[in-house]
Amino acid sequence: MQLLTTTCRGNSCTMPAVARELKLGLNTGYWAGGPPPGVTEAIAEAERLGFDSVWTAEAYGSDCLTPLAWWGASTSRIRLGTAIVQMSARQPAATAMAAMTMDHLSGGRFVLGLGVSGPQVVEGWYGMPFAKPLARTREYIGILRGIWARQGPVTNDGPHYPLPLPDGTGLGKPLKASIHPLREDIPIFLGAEGPKNIALCGELCDGWLAMLFSPAHQEMFRDALAEGFARPGARRTAEDFEVAATVPLIVSDDVGQAVDALRPFYALYFGGMGAKGRNFHANVAIRMGYEAEIAEIQDLYLGGKKDEAAAAISRGLIEELSLIGPRDKIRHDIEKWRESIVTTLLVSGDAATLRTAAELVLG
Repeated sequence: MQLLTTTCRGNSCTMPAVARELKLGLNTGYWAGGPPPGVTEAIAEAERLGFDSVWTAEAYGSDCLTPLAWWGASTSRIRLGTAIVQMSARQPAATAMAAMTMDHLSGGRFVLGLGVSGPQVVEGWYGMPFAKPLARTREYIGILRGIWARQGPVTNDGPHYPLPLPDGTGLGKPLKASIHPLREDIPIFLGAEGPKNIALCGELCDGWLAMLFSPAHQEMFRDALAEGFARPGARRTAEDFEVAATVPLIVSDDVGQAVDALRPFYALYFGGMGAKGRNFHANVAIRMGYEAEIAEIQDLYLGGKKDEAAAAISRGLIEELSLIGPRDKIRHDIEKWRESIVTTLLVSGDAATLRTAAELVLG
């Protein structure tokens, strides 16, 4: 990774905006009826093309660890990441064990992407409380690091994941992992969208998984990360922190057609991924200045008018969040991403799409 210079004034440190070499990652995304068609070939092509990483996802369908192990077994160089492991699906110890196992099996190529998700999934699918997500994340990561450090039996006095369990049989006792991790510093990336969660990511983690990122509005993300970097005991600085941003990539001579292809995707996330007022994805666009537009989209989507909600999304908003259009336009637009805090672009698609991405981004 190219080193960057951080500007600090007092306790505030800001990340720079300078052109840099971008890395590429393959985001395999969520499953529909089954594994994404052509995914095995796409992963092989990503590794051949020099992609830095491949990522799997989970919500309330397929899990993310099993496919990553299965597909990753046929690779030798590319990093293997989760985007994201649902924290509410596993106790911290289970996630720590999975991460150590994956890191051993991959020869030190595993990246643990974590996230708290939202109340609909956490409470509706996993049957777990969503309250205090920031405190839960801090406690969760602390236990992971304690297990990997293997300096002694692990205990935790926090209210969310107490170890040993205080109100059980009384027979529980602190334990130390029975295996040595291949790396004690397995990288942790956090999927985060709100300013406080992004700041927590900057403080505790090695990288940020950004889902809805706009280079034109990067100041709000950069400032949140800088707040985290400036906290006492912060793990990283801007110089060695990674930002992996998922970005839709569509090469088309008809920009309007490409915009229309993305409307259902953004309508789902802005309109349907959460109740009105508790939709973290919608809040990103609101902070970008699209409050009135998002309100209309949510009213339409939650009222069952999904097509109308998609049609209400402005072309400008979609173009801010994606790379679409003819090749020359995309090459031009990529420069804004190179000048941003993003270090890796995560794209999705078949082997042909990945070849196009490598041509446009890696040159």
